[in-house]
Amino acid sequence: QVQLVESGGGLVQAGGSLRLSCAASGRTFSSYIMGWFRQAPGKEREFVAAITRSGDSTSLSDSVRGRFTISRDNAKNTMNLQMNSLKPEDTAVYYCAACSWYRRDPPTAGTFYAYWGQGTQVTVSS
Repeated sequence: QVQLVESGGGLVQAGGSLRLSCAASGRTFSSYIMGWFRQAPGKEREFVAAITRSGDSTSLSDSVRGRFTISRDNAKNTMNLQMNSLKPEDTAVYYCAACSWYRRDPPTAGTFYAYWGQGTQVTVSS
């Protein structure tokens, strides 16, 4: 098992930046595909970004590609989401998640991710 704790959320003006972090417990962090999802009020949870076990490949949703960057440090058991050029529509609770999907490429469906953090709020004001 792995336990996940997000941090770094907050209130920022449109056009600003935030960096979210996800700290994982356990010694098997590098065995998990990692992802970020978000859920805005009244909306379904949606995929944001994911990264392979080694960190050599990433996947980003169309809505954040070019603005967000996902990375991981397996030596420190951490994953980050650098969010630039934030928009009000990025406002949501952001969750990190871990997946033991047997394939190399990260899945984008949340149902493949077995472990979730508690979430961190990101609010972007216009």
